[in-house]
Amino acid sequence: MAAHPPIVVHRISPSGGRRVTVRDQIMGLAHSDRDLLEFLRLAGLPDADALLDDPTWIEWVGGREHEYEPLEIMP
Repeated sequence: MAAHPPIVVHRISPSGGRRVTVRDQIMGLAHSDRDLLEFLRLAGLPDADALLDDPTWIEWVGGREHEYEPLEIMP
Protein backbone atom coordinates (compact mmCIF):
# COMPACT_ATOMS: atom_id res chain seq x y z
CA MET A 1 0.00 0.00 0.00
CA ALA A 2 1.35 3.42 -0.97
CA ALA A 3 1.94 5.97 1.76
CA HIS A 4 -0.31 9.01 1.82
CA PRO A 5 1.30 12.41 1.28
CA PRO A 6 2.22 14.07 4.59
CA ILE A 7 0.45 17.32 3.63
CA VAL A 8 -3.27 17.50 2.90
CA VAL A 9 -5.05 20.57 1.57
CA HIS A 10 -8.69 19.80 2.31
CA ARG A 11 -11.80 20.78 0.35
CA ILE A 12 -12.84 24.42 0.17
CA SER A 13 -14.99 25.52 3.10
CA PRO A 14 -18.36 27.16 2.39
CA SER A 15 -16.96 30.55 3.43
CA GLY A 16 -13.70 30.10 1.52
CA GLY A 17 -10.28 28.83 2.43
CA ARG A 18 -8.96 25.30 2.85
CA ARG A 19 -7.89 23.51 6.01
CA VAL A 20 -4.27 22.38 5.87
CA THR A 21 -2.92 19.40 7.80
CA VAL A 22 0.69 18.28 8.04
CA ARG A 23 1.13 14.73 9.32
CA ASP A 24 -2.45 14.87 10.64
CA GLN A 25 -1.80 18.07 12.60
CA ILE A 26 -4.11 20.98 11.70
CA MET A 27 -2.00 23.96 10.67
CA GLY A 28 -4.80 26.39 9.88
CA LEU A 29 -7.10 27.68 7.15
CA ALA A 30 -5.29 28.78 3.98
CA HIS A 31 -6.90 31.42 1.75
CA SER A 32 -4.05 31.42 -0.77
CA ASP A 33 -0.86 29.61 -1.74
CA ARG A 34 0.96 32.24 0.30
CA ASP A 35 -0.91 31.10 3.44
CA LEU A 36 -0.19 27.47 2.56
CA LEU A 37 3.52 28.19 2.18
CA GLU A 38 3.59 29.92 5.58
CA PHE A 39 1.95 26.89 7.24
CA LEU A 40 4.52 24.62 5.61
CA ARG A 41 7.36 26.91 6.73
CA LEU A 42 6.01 26.72 10.29
CA ALA A 43 5.96 22.93 9.96
CA GLY A 44 9.68 22.96 9.16
CA LEU A 45 9.58 22.97 5.35
CA PRO A 46 11.25 26.28 4.42
CA ASP A 47 11.58 25.40 0.69
CA ALA A 48 7.96 24.30 0.38
CA ASP A 49 7.26 26.26 -2.83
CA ALA A 50 8.94 23.43 -4.74
CA LEU A 51 6.49 20.95 -3.15
CA LEU A 52 3.14 22.58 -4.01
CA ASP A 53 2.63 20.55 -7.19
CA ASP A 54 4.31 17.36 -6.01
CA PRO A 55 1.67 14.66 -5.28
CA THR A 56 4.15 12.70 -3.18
CA TRP A 57 4.15 15.62 -0.71
CA ILE A 58 0.72 17.29 -1.05
CA GLU A 59 -2.74 15.85 -1.58
CA TRP A 60 -5.34 18.37 -2.78
CA VAL A 61 -8.78 17.07 -1.74
CA GLY A 62 -12.05 18.15 -3.34
CA GLY A 63 -11.58 20.91 -5.86
CA ARG A 64 -8.84 22.16 -8.08
CA GLU A 65 -5.32 22.75 -6.87
CA HIS A 66 -4.48 26.32 -5.85
CA GLU A 67 -8.16 27.37 -5.57
CA TYR A 68 -9.41 28.72 -2.26
CA GLU A 69 -12.62 30.60 -3.03
CA PRO A 70 -16.00 28.90 -2.48
CA LEU A 71 -18.04 27.98 -5.52
CA GLU A 72 -20.73 30.49 -6.34
CA ILE A 73 -24.19 29.02 -6.02
CA MET A 74 -26.58 30.23 -8.68
CA PRO A 75 -30.08 31.19 -7.44
